[in-house]
Amino acid sequence: MAKDYPASPKAQQLQESKKQRLTYILVVSALCIAFYVLGAWQNTTLPKPIGNSAITRVGCDPTVATTQSSGSAPSFGPGSGEVLDFDAHHRLTINNTDGDGELQQFPACPLNFSEYTPCEDRTRGRRFDRTMLVYRERHCPGKDEQVRCLIPAPPGYRTPFKWPRSRDYAYFNNIPHKELSIEKAVQNWIQVEGDKFKFPGGGTMFPRGADAYIDDIDKLISLSDGKIRTAVDTGCGVASWGAYLLKRNIIAMSFAPRDTHEAQVQFALERGVPAIIGVMGKHRLPYPSRAFDMAHCSRCLIPWHAHDGLYLAEVDRILRPGGYWILSGPPINWKTHHAGWERTKEDLKQEQDKIEDVARSLCWNKVVEKRDLSIWQKPKNHLECANIKKTYKTPHICKSDNPDAAWYRQMEACVTPLPEVSNQGEVAGGAVEKWPERAFLVPPRIKRGMIPGLDAKKFDEDKKLWEKRVAYYKRTIPIAENRYRNVMDMNANMGGFAASLVKYPVWVMNVVPVNSDRDTLGAIYERGFIGTYQDWCEAFSTYPRTYDLLHADNLFSIYQDRCDITDILLEMDRILRPEGTAIIRDTVDVLTKVQAITKRMRWESRIMDHEDGPFNPEKVLMAVKTYWTAKAEEEH
Repeated sequence: MAKDYPASPKAQQLQESKKQRLTYILVVSALCIAFYVLGAWQNTTLPKPIGNSAITRVGCDPTVATTQSSGSAPSFGPGSGEVLDFDAHHRLTINNTDGDGELQQFPACPLNFSEYTPCEDRTRGRRFDRTMLVYRERHCPGKDEQVRCLIPAPPGYRTPFKWPRSRDYAYFNNIPHKELSIEKAVQNWIQVEGDKFKFPGGGTMFPRGADAYIDDIDKLISLSDGKIRTAVDTGCGVASWGAYLLKRNIIAMSFAPRDTHEAQVQFALERGVPAIIGVMGKHRLPYPSRAFDMAHCSRCLIPWHAHDGLYLAEVDRILRPGGYWILSGPPINWKTHHAGWERTKEDLKQEQDKIEDVARSLCWNKVVEKRDLSIWQKPKNHLECANIKKTYKTPHICKSDNPDAAWYRQMEACVTPLPEVSNQGEVAGGAVEKWPERAFLVPPRIKRGMIPGLDAKKFDEDKKLWEKRVAYYKRTIPIAENRYRNVMDMNANMGGFAASLVKYPVWVMNVVPVNSDRDTLGAIYERGFIGTYQDWCEAFSTYPRTYDLLHADNLFSIYQDRCDITDILLEMDRILRPEGTAIIRDTVDVLTKVQAITKRMRWESRIMDHEDGPFNPEKVLMAVKTYWTAKAEEEH
């Protein structure tokens, strides 16, 4: 066979063919890359900020609403060009609860469900024992009792006043209950002024107002040096004590049962004050051990000396070493008040003696008693407690191996053991820094390796991560514009989201799901934030429409195989205010399912890219709950 030389026509033809193929491959590759980059760029475009004329108003213009309902659902997917509106409007009332074809919207519940709290339903509560207030504890509906409808806002509902005005005023139509203004008229809890409620800051034991009452406490123990940051108020009323502590940079977890004093907790949350439905019954409070710097009871009617000191033992469990317990009301200062309380001197003196005895058995030290206030302090550690326990055989030292276990765990009349220390001056479990430094420093539980898988390095990485994420959120939602007040982080991890919001006028309910791999709630409290345990297969202990912003980071990945995520989303709809915002982070396949359900709940939503760009498999769903109310004709 003849050999082909480079100069031969056949060789030249072969080389030319190779060049053409290479050129074709390069051109096609370049076009593919160009179109991919273009698509990625379109996908990362964020909604325009508030104030732009192109913003689509959610649930505002009836003509727009009619157009949308008659055509296809509005698209807020990546690259759609549509923009969510986070402002408040309140002009549209949706009365038609029928689904609109393909979306099959959830129907609206009747108006009598307007204040529905599934796990604190009074009708269901009557089935349970009244002893130790068991009937007022959480009792969630079974599958056959669950409702799948949207809880309606009452007719005339309006966005609450912005903080700090909300501390003193609320719209009557939002919580149409005058009972407290009548029952507690003498104590000055609440007054009705036209279409508004006014909260003068009064209370049963602080006739001069909560501010003056707190000043009296401040004269006995310092509330202004940053050492006291977290507090718990048992039987809080409308939470005026917690409301006025906020200006001293102290945040209180206020709780009260749903009882004959209608809507106490609902009033508190409407004011923009942290609160939750709860009662001291038979089960532990849903907080970790060593959580609060201060506990408070102002005529909360809890029998502290009863059941072998059970309730004081529970306060001891959740109180930080060196923390304070403050008691006002019966039996304190009984010599002055016994006639007004309609009780004998002997009865009141005996009750106080029993409380004093229980406090001593818990190794507490009485700091001071002055007029209507009595204050005890929990020891920094239990080194000195050994001698006291020789005298007081009860309550015994708890044998439970997990003092933080608090979800449906029964209380025990025993002393929760503190972590061991090497000397009497050492704080058991580690000392926390003063506020606000403690918000950004490694919590003792993490520093000491008490939470598996977490250390100082991961804490610092988490802190930077949430600073970056909140900066990303701010490009889309008005975090810095006083639009939100009550915020919930539904899967709080180390509290990084809350820490990144400290400079804004918001407070955060940090929720640690009981199904999480790690229990981080104790560390969150050590940072100076508040929160609670929760199983999201059940309803949260709050009234409808009590949160402005819900944040769910990988929550649905945790629960998608545990319970129906539709029920979790309906619960989110229940507790979110009309025109409130939800931020949901998860994988794109999970978010696609979530978005389909939110469309049926009358939410407007958009799936956006991760803050690191389109190549991250995690995405962010931004949603707004549209404004609608029940029919005015339904009102009775």
